[in-house]
Amino acid sequence: AFMGALRGLDWRIGRKRADGLLEAAGLGHAGDEKIRKLSKGMAQLVQLCGSVVHQPELLVLDEPFSGLDPVNQERLEMLIRAERDRGATVLFSTHIMGHAERLCDRLAIIAGGKRRFEGTVADARAILPFKAHYVPHHEGEGLRALLPADAERADDGWRFTLPENGEHEGIEALLMKLIAAGHGISGLSIERPSLHDAFVRIVGREALEASA
Repeated sequence: AFMGALRGLDWRIGRKRADGLLEAAGLGHAGDEKIRKLSKGMAQLVQLCGSVVHQPELLVLDEPFSGLDPVNQERLEMLIRAERDRGATVLFSTHIMGHAERLCDRLAIIAGGKRRFEGTVADARAILPFKAHYVPHHEGEGLRALLPADAERADDGWRFTLPENGEHEGIEALLMKLIAAGHGISGLSIERPSLHDAFVRIVGREALEASA
């Protein structure tokens, strides 16, 4: 409420909003506690609540998840989503791709002081092909020859890059060949590239180009 008052918010409105924010963050019990008595994670959440109590249009957060345990990370994600849902623009930096993957509409990847990528999470994932994990009903001779060149043993089956970057025509044609050859299908799962995978590819590629 005090932080809101500093920004011109009526004290009564600020108090009501502050109580609501603390309850939403699972910190309703800490409303009357001194910040120095709280854990680091709880203190960070309280500070964020104080920063948004006046409902700013733009919120800039520098490594907000740093030092938080998994529970408080989830609470912080919830607060960020709430700010986004009410119409605020939230800009934050992070080295943990999972947070960016779950929260961001758009993102920029920066490495070596330069912007290496900008776009949506889907755009970043599209840099990498989909992978498939295929478990044959019957191994038999000739199975390996029908699979893509990069196929490798994985658990009880094979893992490989989907033909034609994962388009339905590519995987369907491959499966038809496998069935016709008598190998059948006991299991098939499609693995979508993660933002972490895309980050490693983008930053790793740039590092190789820089050292060339």
